[in-house]
Amino acid sequence: MAALGGKRRRLLMKRRTFLQTGSALIAAGAFGIPGILRADDTIALLPDTWPSEGENPVVEAGKFAKAGPWKIGHSHYGLAGSTHTYQTAFEAEYEISRNKARVADYQFRSADLNASKQVADIEDLIAQKVDAIIIAPLTTGSAVEGIRKAKAAGIPTVVYLGRVDTEDFTVQVQGDDFYFGRVMAQFLVDKLGNKGKVWVLRGVAGHPIDADRYAGAMEVFSKSGLQITSTQHGSWSYEDSKKIAESLYLSDPDVAGVWTDGANMSLGVLDALQEAGASTIPPITGEALNGWMRRWNDEKLSSIGPICPPALSTAALRASFALLEGKPIQRNWTNRPKPIVDENLAQFYRSDLTDAYWAPTEMPNEKLLEYFKA
Repeated sequence: MAALGGKRRRLLMKRRTFLQTGSALIAAGAFGIPGILRADDTIALLPDTWPSEGENPVVEAGKFAKAGPWKIGHSHYGLAGSTHTYQTAFEAEYEISRNKARVADYQFRSADLNASKQVADIEDLIAQKVDAIIIAPLTTGSAVEGIRKAKAAGIPTVVYLGRVDTEDFTVQVQGDDFYFGRVMAQFLVDKLGNKGKVWVLRGVAGHPIDADRYAGAMEVFSKSGLQITSTQHGSWSYEDSKKIAESLYLSDPDVAGVWTDGANMSLGVLDALQEAGASTIPPITGEALNGWMRRWNDEKLSSIGPICPPALSTAALRASFALLEGKPIQRNWTNRPKPIVDENLAQFYRSDLTDAYWAPTEMPNEKLLEYFKA
């Protein structure tokens, strides 16, 4: 696990200023004051993951402390569509296996892309009297009532992989999806010389990650010379996106670039264009999916792959462990890895693994080969 060293950023808080330096978080003038982090209270959740900038209160030490072994609940928005969702579950299972002495029971629930089911799943976990719940929300509202009920029951909640429309959660660990969408859009602006027609393919309608990625892209596109000729939801699905691209190409083959916020959609677009006989393949944004990286590498494409680590589930579990251990922990965390580009693609692509693998991972190589050996 990577330490927090080497990154410097100021975290502004109402009455506290923390300076992150080396491998410690040092509270200015905070010695002996409850609820304020000391140098030995550093928590490392995941590489490239730090306490968020801006106002960021600390969950006070001991508030959720509980003797183990614990019972942990996990509400996921759904193991469907992208293989990213399955690897998210694998990463969590591996982290649980590393903590068998501390975790007596692990309850996983998949909402199967159904908001009503996620509501019921969280209520069931509360009824099971779990000690903590980690939640990947389907929409900004699908987990709200459950989070409120968990808070009333004294159960801490850790939200990851999507925002929620409530402040009643205990901790959140989020990717910077606004940044994700923005760097992809800027890649196209730079690659196309700020001119040409662009298709925009979004993910699951209503999902908070898609909303943020699209907002980041539009901040760039709205100030550019590129012409967006179509914006549609491909639902992070290969099949849906391929059908969309086939239809778009038939109506107007003059496309200079394609922005997608999911690699399965990138693959669908690529196959649609090749099968339609496109003489040249325009730049298509991608992600850290091994299947996309294989095509990117083997066919000498030019792309960009922002990273959304499946191991955000691992980070959420580590945050829940910290809460149950009684450690003080910042409430808001941001994961912001540098994107994969043409120049560093070889560092992430694994020719020995199947197309289903997503980089990077917290699992050891033997686990990767168990799940994804080509």
